[in-house]
Amino acid sequence: MEIDIENSEILQAYLRGLDRIEPLEKCAVEILKGGVSNKTIVLVRENGEQWVIKQALTKLRVKQDWFCDPGRLEIEFKGMQWLSTIDLEGGIVPKPIFFDRENYILIMEAIPSPHENLKTLLLNGIVNLKWINNLGALLGSIHNAGDGSDNVKHIFGDKSFFKVLRLEAYYQFTSKQLPKTKDFFDALIIETLRTEKTVVHGDFSPKNILVKDNRLVLLDHEVMHFGDPAFDVGFFLCHLLSKANHMPGSQDKLLEAAGKFWESYVDKYPVMDDSVERRAVQHTIACLLARCKGRSPLEYLTENEQQKQTRLGLELIEGSILEIPELIEVFKTKINSSIYD
Repeated sequence: MEIDIENSEILQAYLRGLDRIEPLEKCAVEILKGGVSNKTIVLVRENGEQWVIKQALTKLRVKQDWFCDPGRLEIEFKGMQWLSTIDLEGGIVPKPIFFDRENYILIMEAIPSPHENLKTLLLNGIVNLKWINNLGALLGSIHNAGDGSDNVKHIFGDKSFFKVLRLEAYYQFTSKQLPKTKDFFDALIIETLRTEKTVVHGDFSPKNILVKDNRLVLLDHEVMHFGDPAFDVGFFLCHLLSKANHMPGSQDKLLEAAGKFWESYVDKYPVMDDSVERRAVQHTIACLLARCKGRSPLEYLTENEQQKQTRLGLELIEGSILEIPELIEVFKTKINSSIYD
């Protein structure tokens, strides 16, 4: 039987066949919308237990053709297993329950309602500096725990999904849209692939953070690998800076949050060296461009905001910024300059 988890009857028959639910049990199924790489549903059992079930897509749900091996869900399963063994500085991950390697289906515990998505909160102008500060500590604790670990490198040594879902879809695709950036992206890609320092989440983004009872829940681990921690920093900072571009009324708070994130990250990742910060600056700039011109542009940026951010990013490439605080300050100055309007 071909499995489609968005078909409630097929899904429940599949789960009965695995002895994951009772033979006569009737479950409530809700399809979650908005994800581009997986089908995702919430299943509520008769005993009240709630699961999130994901099924990987080979062709992602974006405007551009974008394909990826569905085996990436096994990386997510391993990611949740490993993350549950370390101190996440006030953060948690859902408990992994089961992974089906044949059908690329992952089952994990659901985070009970009520909870809120950080991306939604930020876009509504709710910028809680404590949460952002805690996120910096959370990311720093992940990088610190994996730093130089041969065991972690063995688990997450495969970079193929990172190459397809990030380097190709974001950096290489963008360099083709903006030919003058080719040398910048080529050099950054080479250095990123050469760097093998610690575990990298690969999708550390506000959309993958839930706030539950004032605690942070980290989701979506299918791009985890052993590599360059600076990517995670730049990827997250890009989201804060892009929202500062999109939301002038919350701009000061978002840029302050970016600075707090970096400070708390450095505090929890003391083994980092100066080159991490330099590369974090480059990854932030690269992502600012890629989230306008890559395969998955930020949907909330208007056409004018995309053009403004692209022009700013192109100018930042030509600069010589080496430190995150300076990058934030320069971004603030330039994003408010009339020359980008």
